[in-house]
Amino acid sequence: MTGLHADHARAVLRLLLVLTRGQRQTAEDLLQETMLRAWRHLDSVPAEPEAARRWLCTVARRLVIDGVRLRRGRPTEVHLVDLTWIPAADDTTGTALASYAIRYALRRLTPAQRSLLSEVYLVGRSPAEVAGRLGVPIGTVKSRTHHALRALHTGLKAA
Repeated sequence: MTGLHADHARAVLRLLLVLTRGQRQTAEDLLQETMLRAWRHLDSVPAEPEAARRWLCTVARRLVIDGVRLRRGRPTEVHLVDLTWIPAADDTTGTALASYAIRYALRRLTPAQRSLLSEVYLVGRSPAEVAGRLGVPIGTVKSRTHHALRALHTGLKAA
């Protein structure tokens, strides 16, 4: 079987690539199935190299034909899940609700928390830069940012 594979696998794979229109994964799967059938019916495989190659190519071709027939005989798949509820990219209702929730949550923050989150997340300043601007230690900025984010999260859950 090892010799059969070594001698003919490349040629059968080339044939399968042509028959599957270049779909390498499918061709490799079909090659594996071809070799499996050869192993199962090793006594049917001719001893002559050229006859063995023809036998393997016939098995491979029949596997391709069977696959095509199977797909044709199977009804087309339809999605039973209603996907219309998923908002589209231009869904103004979802955008409006999200905008309202964020505005509501931001109003519940103190002015200092809003300012701190704005500096770090909207302006893009690092905690070290914010600490320098406010004249406080960097650990204080990190701690206040953490507490401001927790308050924002709580406000979003309440919205």
